[in-house]
Amino acid sequence: MKESRPVVDRIGEVVSPILWALGLELVDIVSVGQGARSVVRVYIDKAGGVTVEDCGRAHLAISPALDVADPFPHAYTLEVSSPGLDRAFKRIQDYRRAVGKQVSVKLRQPIDGQWRLVGLLTDVSEQGVTIEVSDRRVERDVVLEFDSITEARRVVTF
Repeated sequence: MKESRPVVDRIGEVVSPILWALGLELVDIVSVGQGARSVVRVYIDKAGGVTVEDCGRAHLAISPALDVADPFPHAYTLEVSSPGLDRAFKRIQDYRRAVGKQVSVKLRQPIDGQWRLVGLLTDVSEQGVTIEVSDRRVERDVVLEFDSITEARRVVTF
């Protein structure tokens, strides 16, 4: 199954303003499958988190708009959901939303022999992030440029 970027971009142009009007943020769109087996997944978020009711309202609002925009020449399934607490960060807004939270960052190159850092995300700039890391009871701030990060996500504990 392969994602089709032009279709995803067209869908984003249609749904983003609708979600904004509902007080929701478009996080990501994934289109997988082919033909009548196509599935369009729209991931949404808002301050404080997304509820099942938010997903339902969003689905009811964007489904007719996508019927008009007609992104596919065939039937498809529309899914609207939260991207999950432990989703990988894709945009700077994802990092900003996680300030003050524990994060796990996978690096392109190791730092002091470590390929992954886990710590408190304390700052986000246009160039990168600052993470407070505790090593052997010593806390230190590690400044990382976005180019040095292959993957970052919140650490979720229950």
